[in-house]
Amino acid sequence: MPADPTATVTEIDGRRLKLTHLDRVLYPATGWTKAAALRYYALVAPLLLPHLAGRPASFLRFPAGVSEQRFWAKNVPQGAPEWLTTLQVTHREGEMEQVVVADLATLIWAANLGALELHVPQWRQDPAEHDRLVIDLDPGPGVTAVECCAVALLARELLVADGLTAWPKTSGAKGLHLLVPLRPTPARQVNDYARELAARLRRSHPQLVVDRMEKRLRAGRVFVDWSQNNSAKTTAAPYSLRAGDAPGVSTPLEWTELAACRRPEELVFTPEEVAQRSEDPWHGVLEEANWGEL
Repeated sequence: MPADPTATVTEIDGRRLKLTHLDRVLYPATGWTKAAALRYYALVAPLLLPHLAGRPASFLRFPAGVSEQRFWAKNVPQGAPEWLTTLQVTHREGEMEQVVVADLATLIWAANLGALELHVPQWRQDPAEHDRLVIDLDPGPGVTAVECCAVALLARELLVADGLTAWPKTSGAKGLHLLVPLRPTPARQVNDYARELAARLRRSHPQLVVDRMEKRLRAGRVFVDWSQNNSAKTTAAPYSLRAGDAPGVSTPLEWTELAACRRPEELVFTPEEVAQRSEDPWHGVLEEANWGEL
């Protein structure tokens, strides 16, 4: 295999990394390169890493770019550095050793492998104990992020009435995610609460909300996907890149941005825009004072 003329060796917190194919175009429609992806993750690392800490990561990898082959990577790959933090996780398929993105060096190592999207579960060490609730708002045919904002505001009212604080973000695609930090809670209890919340929204706004996955029911409505709270499922981490024609970001938001949204384009952010934000809309989300109880 010919040598990569763009390869560079760098050291991050005492960890030596070889970064390769830096000029590779990962998003052909915009010309966005691997170097740009690495730069973005380096810039947002202080905001991103706390949301990855202690959680087994699932990487959606695009080694040759978003228009080429993609695949999920959960197991620690062959040749991975010995200094990676890992976690043994029991899946239906059996035991699996997964990477925990614990520091900047690990984040850049993963991005260098083409791991554009970073996904994590709603638990840290124990799948039976969740420390957050996630509501995924997915627009069906004929609706957009604007309707997702309306549903998010309705969901917020119900959550506040139950003593819970929700933090919104874009999915990085067409929808929204609401995250509720929790004190460690049995997984079944979290899942049951999310399912009932979705049902309450559907009963009060049947023309706007659907809580079942069948595609025939989703036209003109927002699907409130409560199933993301299953211990086996993962969600794109806040600040994760997303694959699409253009590089997207699962972007944390202020509630005022949802209330003011009138066009879906208002909630689409480039990596450069996210990295240049002067304030973190999710400041305080991980503080114990904001943890809720079901």
